[in-house]
Amino acid sequence: MSILEIKNLNVSFLSNGTYYKALHNVNLELNKGEMLAIVGESGCGKTVTAMSVLRLLASNAKINSGEIIFNGKDLLRIPENEMQRIRGKEIALVPQDPMTSLNPLYTIGSQILEVIETHQHLKGNEAEKVAADVLDKVKIPNAKERLKSYPHEFSGGMRQRVIIAMAIACNSKIIIADEPTTALDVTVQAQIMELLKEIQKEMGTSFIFISHDFGLVHEVADKVAVMYNGHVVEKAQAAELFKKPKHPYTLALLKALPDFNSTKLETIEGQPPSIKDIFEGCPFEPRCNRRLNDCKTVKPDCYSSDSSIVSCLLYK
Repeated sequence: MSILEIKNLNVSFLSNGTYYKALHNVNLELNKGEMLAIVGESGCGKTVTAMSVLRLLASNAKINSGEIIFNGKDLLRIPENEMQRIRGKEIALVPQDPMTSLNPLYTIGSQILEVIETHQHLKGNEAEKVAADVLDKVKIPNAKERLKSYPHEFSGGMRQRVIIAMAIACNSKIIIADEPTTALDVTVQAQIMELLKEIQKEMGTSFIFISHDFGLVHEVADKVAVMYNGHVVEKAQAAELFKKPKHPYTLALLKALPDFNSTKLETIEGQPPSIKDIFEGCPFEPRCNRRLNDCKTVKPDCYSSDSSIVSCLLYK
């Protein structure tokens, strides 16, 4: 059952008096209790897609067209005061950098309580109990005492657990985790991802997991969307995508993963395009080793192949 649908989303950014397109007809669907991973190189549109859902785009951004349907409502067309009630309560964000996401001047408890008081309308001991319970749920020892601590008294991994605690404090239906393991060491990364999977299983929470790390995606995702130059170039169930990738870009990304049995590291030729680059045909054509004659001039549509949706003329 679908809980969130992104339909034909187009977003542009203003630069030096000109709007440049950052998202091109993005279509995604998130089901209840599912973890959808959005992957791709930096600048491909992953975070812009997520911030569009929360309506937290930069001031120079413009949503040209599209719909984002949540609970039967188009989030792009509801008033801001209604969006504020949804943001943080129904749809929560776990941002990229745990080291800067918490206010250093306030205790952990006061920051969690602000979320609970705003969205749950609880006060006093009742609110504090909920705050301690969510800290305990994300496996922070001595949760009640740690509410009095300041962010600098926590490690990077523990701060990320606090941010996750804030996200689940209101039993959010959707959590957007934007590269939640950035700047954390490998062991802590694994612990954080295991925690997110536990929350998904126990609370039935739906996740949008943004990452460029295919290793993490392989471990946790139910479904994967691969983005390039603001386009969704492939969508598939995670098991299907890793077993049989369709789009040449997806295949190139997977081949670029380090292989400890080989001394050779595969690379993708060329550089990712700029937002200012305009393509008549497929934006991946200049870097593609499977390009056809038409790829330079014909825009690929979305085609079905097995259980995947792929935007590539090879599957026309």
